[in-house]
Amino acid sequence: MRTDNEIERDVKDELQWNPDLDATDIAVSVKQGVVTLAGFVKSWSDKYEAEMAAKRVSGVRGIANDLEVRLPNVDERPDPDIARDAVSALKSQLPLSADDIRVVVKNGWITLEGNVEWYYQKSTAESAVRRLKGVRGVINSIVIKPRVQPSEIKRKIEDAFKRTAEIDANRITVEANGGEVILKGTVRSWAEREEAGRQAWAAPGVTKVDNRIVVSP
Repeated sequence: MRTDNEIERDVKDELQWNPDLDATDIAVSVKQGVVTLAGFVKSWSDKYEAEMAAKRVSGVRGIANDLEVRLPNVDERPDPDIARDAVSALKSQLPLSADDIRVVVKNGWITLEGNVEWYYQKSTAESAVRRLKGVRGVINSIVIKPRVQPSEIKRKIEDAFKRTAEIDANRITVEANGGEVILKGTVRSWAEREEAGRQAWAAPGVTKVDNRIVVSP
């Protein structure tokens, strides 16, 4: 078991390690393995990257991302400009499904709406707009509606776990009810938990993943 002080030190080091992240005004605290990120950052992308950095640290059981996005004056932009850039970014990253996604922008916050067939399309859409200049936050309300019946979801996810070196498949159980998947068990790190969730989302027909896996180093 790692101590909270060790985890806090490593999270701070990981934040500093990322050259694309300005962590000057980020405060880190840890209690019983749960990391709290407080303070402010200069972009929504920085807030996201800070959370990803904390998740990579061994011993982290959970994360509370309380970072506030404070845009520099030079990055302030009108909502219509942000919306136009978001639409262009979606067409570039998802040329075949961009027309199924709607963009709504209010006070710098982007809301993505619409229906797609695969989780990767929902994830890619969010990634495409996250780094746009002037964005204060992203709300991904895209709904996954598969066109095929996911009759073998459970088996496909279990097979994916067995193929992945980062996951101990013997410690995880998979339950599937239609397109909804529940993951249970224990893993050695938060990163392994996240990888299990990512693998589950990658299975065709999955519409929801309830990740109940517990981190137990």
